[in-house]
This record gives sequence, C-alpha cells and structure tokens, in this order.
Amino acid sequence: MVMPAPAEPVDAAPFAIGPGTTAGRFLLRVVLSVKRVTVPAMLLAIVWQVGESAVPVVMGVAIDRALATGDPAQLLLWIGVLVALYVVLTLGARFANRLTAYAVQLLQHRLRSTLSTRVLHPVGGGAPPPDGSLVSVMTSDVARVANAGILAIVPVSRIAAIGFIAVSLFTVHWLLGAVVLVGAPLTVWLMGVSSERLSRDTRAYQGLLATTVGRATDLVTGYRVIKGIRAEAEATRRYREASQEALAGATRNARVLGSFLLGSGVIGGVFVAGVTALAGWLAVSGRIGIGELIATVGLTQAVLPQIESIATLSVPNLAGARASSARLLDVLGHHPGVGRVPGDAPLPAPLPVLEVALPQDVVLRVGAGEMVGVRADDLTAAGIVEALLDPWAGSPFHARLDGIAARELGPGTYRSRITVAPHRATLFTGTIRDNLTTGAHRSARPEQAVWAAACEDFATDLDSHVGEDGGRLSGGQRQRVALARALAAAPPVLVLHDPTSAVDPVTEHAIAMRLHEVRAGLSTLVVTSSPALLAGCDRVVDLLADVPARSGAPS
Repeated sequence: MVMPAPAEPVDAAPFAIGPGTTAGRFLLRVVLSVKRVTVPAMLLAIVWQVGESAVPVVMGVAIDRALATGDPAQLLLWIGVLVALYVVLTLGARFANRLTAYAVQLLQHRLRSTLSTRVLHPVGGGAPPPDGSLVSVMTSDVARVANAGILAIVPVSRIAAIGFIAVSLFTVHWLLGAVVLVGAPLTVWLMGVSSERLSRDTRAYQGLLATTVGRATDLVTGYRVIKGIRAEAEATRRYREASQEALAGATRNARVLGSFLLGSGVIGGVFVAGVTALAGWLAVSGRIGIGELIATVGLTQAVLPQIESIATLSVPNLAGARASSARLLDVLGHHPGVGRVPGDAPLPAPLPVLEVALPQDVVLRVGAGEMVGVRADDLTAAGIVEALLDPWAGSPFHARLDGIAARELGPGTYRSRITVAPHRATLFTGTIRDNLTTGAHRSARPEQAVWAAACEDFATDLDSHVGEDGGRLSGGQRQRVALARALAAAPPVLVLHDPTSAVDPVTEHAIAMRLHEVRAGLSTLVVTSSPALLAGCDRVVDLLADVPARSGAPS
C-alpha cells in the first residue's frame, strides 16, 4: 500500500500564538507548517495541471507534423507522446490528491491539539470554561482553516499551468501570450477584490452558526437542570431566536456567495472570450496556421477552468479560512498560550521530587520512588489535587518539582512528569482497551494495569464496550477502569484522589496490596481517607491530627 496510515496519531506540537498574531499571519503559519507534505504535493500538482494544459499543444503539433504531411511514423510518434503525457499527468493527479488529503488531516489534528491544549489547560488561570460554541470552532472552523493547506498546492499548480499556457501562446504569436500573461493575473486580482465582502459576511455567519450550535449543545447538556427548574419554554425560545438569526445569516451569506460567483464568472468569461476572439482574428488574417489555431483554442479553453477554479474554489476557500482563522484566535485569546518556560529555568529530573506547600505552613514531600499517603479533610484534599492538576490557576496551594515552582514550567514539561487522576471517574465511549491505552506509556501492558486496579472480575475481554461515559459499568467498575488507565500511563509522579471510594472493602484491600507493586520505582501521592490504601504507603501525612504523623519506613 502506498502511504499507509500510521498506527498511532502523529505527535502534534501546538501552534505558537503571540500577542501580535493576526488572522492572516496565523493562517500563513498554518499553511506553511506542513511543507514536507505540501511541497511534494504542489510539485505533483504542477505536473498534473501543466500536463493537462500541454495536451492541446501536443495535438496541435501532431496535426502540423503528422496529419498535414500524411507521415504515419510521425503520427505514431505523437500518439505515443500523447499516451505518455496522459500517464504522467494521471499519476501526478493521483499522488497529488493523496498528499493533499494527508496534509489537510495533519493540519486538522494539529489545530485541534492546539485548541484542546489551550482551552483545557490554560496558563495563568482566569480563562472562561469551554462552552457549546467551542464545538463549532473545533469542527467547522478547524476544517476551514485546515483546508487552507490546499492553497499551497492547487492554486500554485493552476498558476503554473496559466504560465505554461502563456508561454505556449507566445510561441504561437507574441500578442496571444502577452494578453494571457497580463490578463490572467488581472482577472484573478479582480476576483480577489470582489471576495472581501464574502470574507466579512462569512465570518459573521460562522459566528451566528457557532452561537446556535453552542445553544443546542448547552441545552442538551443541561436538559435535566432545565427540566428541574421548568425552564423549557425559555430555553426553547432562546434557541429558536438563535436558530432564526443563523438562518437569516445563511441566506445572506448564500446571496453574497452567489453574487461573487456571478461576478467572477463574468470577469473570467470576458477574458477567455477576448483571447478566443483574438486567436480567431489572427487565424483569419493568416498569421497562425490551422494546427496553431487548434492549439490556441485548446489552450484558451484550458485557461478557463484554471481561472474558474481559482475564482470559485480557492478564493472562497481563502475567504472562509481567514474568517475561521480569526474565530480561532478569538477562542485562543481567551485562553492564554502554553509552553512559556523561562529561558533560564532548569528542568526537573525525569523522576523529580514533588513538594506541595499548604496554607497551614505544611509541606508535603514525595521523594523519588516513594509512595506517600495524605489524610485530610475534603476541602484540603480538593485543594491539593486542584493545585497539582492546574498549578497556574492561582491556588493558595503551591506545587514544586525539584524545587522549581510548577507554575514556571510549561504544561508540556509539567505533564510529562506528573499525572493527576481526579476523584470523578470519566470514561471515553469505546472499549475498555480504548480507555486504557489513551495516553498509556508505550511499554505499558494494559493487562498489568487491569490486575493492579482489580478489574479482572469484569474486564476479562478488554475489547468489550463501556458505553457512553462508561454507562454500561457500575460506579465502582468505572472508578477501577479510570484507576487502571492512570496506572497504564506509568507517569513518573502519579497523584490519586480517593481512587477506591466506590468499591467494596475486599476489592479495595486487593487494590491497596497491588498498587505498591505496580508503582515500584515510581513516585505516588495518594490523597485518601481509606485505611487500606494508607496502610500500603511508605509514609502517611495525617493532616487531621494535631501534629503530622509519620508511619512506615523512611525513604
């Protein structure tokens, strides 16, 4: 198979967003980010488009040198040239299309990774939580911006074809070549100017559509609450208003698009008609021969689809991509950038020492390879976990890795060292294996994590489905699968918050016995009130006692 899909998703570094980044600059950065794919695709597309444009040239030469002279050898020669030309342009088209589709998929993956990272893990805190409109940005707007990657392939190849046609017409008659060489760029420029209104209106319509999608998503998500407070009528009214506004925006946008297509069609048609009329006049006046006339007519007809493609596909694609690029920046502007690590900040060791400073002048310390249990009240326990989950949120609890403040590290660096498994167990729709291998260490074995989390009583088949949000499993089973997922990730430092609160005492005891074994050589912080889990730790810090107590062997 040519170009097989990778077994695992490729690594996708988030796009860098600076304070001075504009929609145009961001779009250009996206388009140029996959040059290793778009450059070969562009070259193949040029072979394809120039090859198609060369067909009338070959046919014109064949008429002049074979049919007009009656030479069979010349006829066979130029038929062979024509067949070879079709083979080359067909192969170029096939591989150019495959590489183009691959480039678009890569861009969509990286854009969604950027949005997910910045929205779910903002730096600096204060970012608003994701709402329903984010669904529209993640789908429609990301698709439009990713499709802009085609602009580095198809329009360039079509411009190269127009250049080839102009040069070919120069060999026929200099006036034909000059008209095409000057008129084609002027035609495309006029089409680009007429697309400005389409770009503005497209952005307005996309905003209305995103609002409607967000209302629908929020309505479905909060349906039980809406039903409970008997606000169905008000919620329906608000959604209906947003839907009507989106419908009016869609109608207006379709009208603007139609006007643009009509205007661009007239501009392109006038240009092609002018070139054709000029070629006819030159043929009648005897300045070009019959073969040259056929080649000129064929080349003139070949110019039209090139210009139409730029006008009806590339220019609207650019207009929609610019509008969606601005919407992406609007979303990312509410969620500060990631990866801002001070240049002189040292990086923590692969297995760092974790410290959490509490407001009570207590410092929790987890040494390398140590399992530490913490017994605390619910408010303190939640504060510890939240500070470790998002150290940039301005919590009164402060985390440090090897003495480095966690908030000074970028999320990528921080989360490569520490994983936090919160109390609430959330599963993905799919199989048990799908949930276990999400973010799992490459060398991890799901079966070992299943055993450590005592899931063997219901997870004998890892390919069995868990349902939406684990709906086919009980609360205790969901919690154990979530624990197994955290263990399968095998992070250097793992933080667990009440990982067995929904399981029975016998299962909890089994987990406590196995947890120490599966985390051997790695660091673990267990925030819990379970005596069984605390008994299996190397040390226990009891924040509920008057003086922090220590049990077990020191590290």
